[in-house]
Amino acid sequence: MKKPKRRKSVKRRNRKCRPDDRVDDAILWAPWRIEYIKNTRKEEGCIFCTKPSESDDRKNLILYRGRHVYIIMNRYPYNNGHLMVVPFQHTAALEDLSEPARLELMALLDLSQKTLSEVMHPQGFNIGMNIGRTAGAGIEEHLHFHVVPRWGGDTNFMPIVGHTKVISEALEETWEQLHSVMKHGPAVPKREGG
Repeated sequence: MKKPKRRKSVKRRNRKCRPDDRVDDAILWAPWRIEYIKNTRKEEGCIFCTKPSESDDRKNLILYRGRHVYIIMNRYPYNNGHLMVVPFQHTAALEDLSEPARLELMALLDLSQKTLSEVMHPQGFNIGMNIGRTAGAGIEEHLHFHVVPRWGGDTNFMPIVGHTKVISEALEETWEQLHSVMKHGPAVPKREGG
């Protein structure tokens, strides 16, 4: 019995690819991802508790602080403008929130969607919450909603073929645009000291 021949990687510039050739993944320069890659240590405590306790909202990507809930940008977004709406109260259970907190949660989800619509003009949204590790929660001990703007062309070949997600704008630039619209907030009272 003969051993199967091992395929060699294709050098694209030297010849055309054939259907049976193996093609190595191409490299896409995305220097902003190095922060995530190098950060091998897990942050102490809950980021949804520590970030709002700090005063530098721009550095922490916090767009708006309400009385019970705040809006923060996802540092490693699924798409440009990926926001999270988070209660200040550390809980994994929606039923643990007070009625005013649940009402403000909905008001800030609405503010997030309106602001993203005004600034980024998406064609749709994914809005939801993953409760528990099995459901996909990355931080399961502190509930939070995701608000992800979507466009017709945002699902393309790059994540499948290139194993790469392309984010076309720096987080700081997106923060500036969204914060300038969102800073006045919805018609709910703001948290004291925020």
